[in-house]
Amino acid sequence: MSLFRHATFEISIAEPKGLPAPNGPEVAFAGRSNAGKSSAINTLAAHTRLAFVSKTPGRTQLINFFRLRNGAVMVDLPGYGYAEVPEKIRKQWQRLLEIYLTERPNLVGLVLIMDSRRPLTPLDRQMLDWFAPSGRPVHCLLTKSDKLTRSEAAKTLAATRKQVAAEWGDQVSVQLFSSLKKTGMDEVEKTVGPWLESALGGYTDAAPDA
Repeated sequence: MSLFRHATFEISIAEPKGLPAPNGPEVAFAGRSNAGKSSAINTLAAHTRLAFVSKTPGRTQLINFFRLRNGAVMVDLPGYGYAEVPEKIRKQWQRLLEIYLTERPNLVGLVLIMDSRRPLTPLDRQMLDWFAPSGRPVHCLLTKSDKLTRSEAAKTLAATRKQVAAEWGDQVSVQLFSSLKKTGMDEVEKTVGPWLESALGGYTDAAPDA
């Protein structure tokens, strides 16, 4: 079955003190506002509104926890980089993200969402530089790849992989993804699945596919 299918909402938190006690391995999803993070999560989970897709970037201000059927957790982090968010709110988000990403003991890896038309923005690089010292893996999804021609997508993927390898080595992997066309889903699962498999002792499927 799909690794992310049948994910269920568990809790939303706005402050570090609200973080739930660690219970199962967690995979965090992060990305610049309007890069397609919520759409990617909904596509992977086969759920149209699991993660809220707002027409106003920066509207999602909470960390949202979704329980997978194997006992692991998919964590939706607030989008970053939206200029019209008040400075006070941006600082609050940054502190929340910093504490979660650097101190969460059961966080096993990060899925970083980047618009395939604008990969590796300065803020994306900042996120990678920030998270890389943890030693945990990062998998980058180049979303909205359906908006590129086949040759453009191939060139973008190759160029991004080259840059990533030069700066962060094999700790960071990259793939194309399209929520509209539902392409790249299997590749995400083949990459993220082993992270959870290791943490769960080799068992990543708690129920048969429906």
